[in-house]
Amino acid sequence: MPVRHCIWAIWLLLAVAASGAGPRAQTAAQPAGRTSRGYTVFVAGAVAGREDVTVESTADGVVISGQGRLSGSRDVVVRRAEVRYGRDWAPAAYELEASVGGGDITLYTSFPDGTAVTKGVDEGGRIDQTDTLPPRAVVLPNVFFGAYEALTRQLVTTAAEAAREFPVFVGAKAQGALRVVGASVEQMQVGTSTFNVRRYQLSFAGPRGLAIVNVYADDSGSLLRVNVPVQRVDVMRDDLASATSRTVVFSNPSDEAVTLPAAGFNLGATLTWPASRAAAAKLPAVVLLADAAASERDGVVGGVPILGRLAGAIADAGFVAVRFDKRGYGQSGGRAESASLGDQADDALAVVRWLGERRDIDRDRIAVVGHNEGAWAALLAATRERRIAAVVSIAAPSVTGSERVLEQQRHVLERMDVPPAERVAKIELQSRINAAVVSGRGWDALPPDVRKQADTPWFQSLLAFDPARVMRDVRQPLLLVHGELDAEVPVSHLDRLGEIAQKQGRSKMVNVVAVRGVNHLLTPAVTGEIGEYASLTNRNLSADVTTAINTWLTRTFAAVR
Repeated sequence: MPVRHCIWAIWLLLAVAASGAGPRAQTAAQPAGRTSRGYTVFVAGAVAGREDVTVESTADGVVISGQGRLSGSRDVVVRRAEVRYGRDWAPAAYELEASVGGGDITLYTSFPDGTAVTKGVDEGGRIDQTDTLPPRAVVLPNVFFGAYEALTRQLVTTAAEAAREFPVFVGAKAQGALRVVGASVEQMQVGTSTFNVRRYQLSFAGPRGLAIVNVYADDSGSLLRVNVPVQRVDVMRDDLASATSRTVVFSNPSDEAVTLPAAGFNLGATLTWPASRAAAAKLPAVVLLADAAASERDGVVGGVPILGRLAGAIADAGFVAVRFDKRGYGQSGGRAESASLGDQADDALAVVRWLGERRDIDRDRIAVVGHNEGAWAALLAATRERRIAAVVSIAAPSVTGSERVLEQQRHVLERMDVPPAERVAKIELQSRINAAVVSGRGWDALPPDVRKQADTPWFQSLLAFDPARVMRDVRQPLLLVHGELDAEVPVSHLDRLGEIAQKQGRSKMVNVVAVRGVNHLLTPAVTGEIGEYASLTNRNLSADVTTAINTWLTRTFAAVR
């Protein structure tokens, strides 16, 4: 399989036709110096490989080189990868010596006069390809994560920050574009020490739909981490790849970091307390669950720390809010690669039981609140534990996981310049993948690499989940909240969930709230589309959303006393 189709390529799912993005403002040359760093590659929480990367800055430009190895259905060995840039970040050359599944690859690309000229051998096949390329494209080879430092060094400069879209060269016949949809300054905690990091959320529209890549850097632009939630890929600098490290995305004044026991491992969590409380008072508590795109406790989606901000709003209303890192991520133990939606519900139950044993928490007034797929886990947890007093579902899908994946893909394809026949083919392929994952049959008709990516406990549980069936078994008071401008999970899902809960469910108290002018991130918006996220001027959660939740929780908990 040619290197441009390697299963480890982020771009395998994301590469699109060459972008027409225009040139960006030039940036100053980096200060002279040479640094070498190691990176660990994780897939679904398990170590899958490593890279050793060297970055050298001179008066003439920047050279990023490295070597590494990735394990998979076909091992990837990178003996040498090197990308060279000029002073203005115009690509000068790219060289690769590697093997994929034992097949040798030797490629050299030069970039004369707005073109990319690639020559060499790719697993026995001769390559001699010339592609048109926008000026100052970023070179991101699909087997060399270290190349992202060219992007992070530009992003931390004022000139590059003003440019929100980057043309990208992946390899011969493979170009794309990435767009910055969010940027924030966060803190990384390693043991008891913390330091500032810059986090950039990048969006890609590709053959299998829209995906998000999170890139982290320090203030100098040095690459710290590359995170691809949809593929469950995490590339972290070695000193940050320990279980004692986590990114502090957002904090409230009354946050308290805690560690609590789960099923044979610990969960890293944060309690957010009301600003004032009586010394002997037992407070009601709310457990927050993030959607599939967010692995760590603050629930960052589209650059907005949804759970972090929601925790603060809930604490302001007099409740204790708890958010936690998913198993295998941040400061939580356990194995992410074997975790399912049911396991996420079990971890939520571990938090509920831990809260119930505390003297400062009222064990009879504990609610679970979930966002998107996190709402599914919240519903599932409620069916397993009667001590959960209330459930809040935010922006939850109303169809099965299989139907949901196809709905997402259709939405993205409708907004891409893709021929109708190709759209049909992509939907048909995804349908066959979904069927194989759920039934275990039909894999022989699909590429082996597809099974490696898709046949996981998490994806199996996601596709098989039917919120309608689970909703019928929820007995607790239930609040369904949805933004009317939600483009990721359209508000029509709210109507269907409400009808199921009210007509078929066992809950005797079901309330449905649609909030005007609010998107999937629960922030005020104009269109609600993902492409709007980068231009949002107000990244605070809508007061209409938080007021609806807090008012309902107050009224519901009052009835429990």
